[in-house]
Amino acid sequence: MDLNADLGEGFGRWELTDDAALLRTVTSANVACGFHAGDPLTLRRVCAAAAAAGVRVGAQVSYRDLAGFGRREMDVPPEELATETAYQIGALQVFARAAGTDVRYVKPHGALYHRAGRDAAQADAVVEGARLAGVDALLCRAGSELDRAARRAGLRAIGESFADRAYRSDGSLVPRDRPGALLDPEAAVAQAVALASHGEVTAIDGSRVHVEAASICVHGDRPEAVAITEAFRSALDHKGIEVEAFL
Repeated sequence: MDLNADLGEGFGRWELTDDAALLRTVTSANVACGFHAGDPLTLRRVCAAAAAAGVRVGAQVSYRDLAGFGRREMDVPPEELATETAYQIGALQVFARAAGTDVRYVKPHGALYHRAGRDAAQADAVVEGARLAGVDALLCRAGSELDRAARRAGLRAIGESFADRAYRSDGSLVPRDRPGALLDPEAAVAQAVALASHGEVTAIDGSRVHVEAASICVHGDRPEAVAITEAFRSALDHKGIEVEAFL
């Protein structure tokens, strides 16, 4: 099972994610590319640190929304979205290759992740952006529009699940503005172990939901992110489940 987290979500002197600590536990790093967070020096440093740690680098692309941290839905024309997606990947790729590695996959962030998951036109635009930038794998929810768009285009769609977010009975995430959307650290670790062991979660209504995933995400911007990832790794080691990158 792969363990991914969002890294590089700072800007200038402001730092949000504990990149060094997360890189000691995750196997894939979704690196902010400047549209919702991240600046050139942060991108360069995270890529260098990820390469040194043997962690896979992925581009976390977003709507152009620094003020809203990429969590506000926007209506961006498909051609523009595809171009901006490729632009973000290209910026990260410069620093990844300078560090001796490569951008191995693309994962949309925030509002774009959810919009591309249900909107075929936006999904196709994200996929086109990845193709323009020469990246052939997308990290997304299995069965989503983005999953289908990637497969139609001949790209790899890697199913993703979330340790620290509550699920609804249809397999989608409970919106952040709803009560119970974010799980506390203990519940997040328990959910991550259930996902890795059985591929299922208990939805917010108490039903059991199958979640097809090769990677589990912990949101790096929450204060407990490092503690959650460390506890998860320890729990999987105890169960004899290997944590390794999906690519």
